[in-house]
Amino acid sequence: MKIILKKLRENAKMPARGSAFAAGYDLFACLEEEAVIPPHSTVKIGTGLSAAIPDGWFGAVFARSGLAAKEGLRPANCVGVCDSDYRGEYIVAMHNDTDTPRTIVPGERIAQLVILPFAEADFEFAEALPETERGTGGFGSTGQ
Repeated sequence: MKIILKKLRENAKMPARGSAFAAGYDLFACLEEEAVIPPHSTVKIGTGLSAAIPDGWFGAVFARSGLAAKEGLRPANCVGVCDSDYRGEYIVAMHNDTDTPRTIVPGERIAQLVILPFAEADFEFAEALPETERGTGGFGSTGQ
């Protein structure tokens, strides 16, 4: 699959996989200078890229596990959804879950982009739903 990218700023970097079988493509901070994220706050970090994802697919923006585990930084919305018709800059709202300010440096890997298919659905209302063994049990009802 070919994803067409547009560089919005000169220092934008091409998304890159960390290994041959990585599902995610690292997204890089496109900054002129370091960005400080105060404790328990969110700062929008641009990638300097826009993309044309093919119809029937979308870009899911996930946290980088190392950044989340070691630095307490993650996308504020946990998973971002980049629709195939979106042509604006890919921006990651980075949230600092720690009690210490965190710094993002220019060119740092801030999130990962996974290209996924989606199914279109037609919704309709009904008086009742088909019965299942589980029924209406939720929030841990299937666990021990």
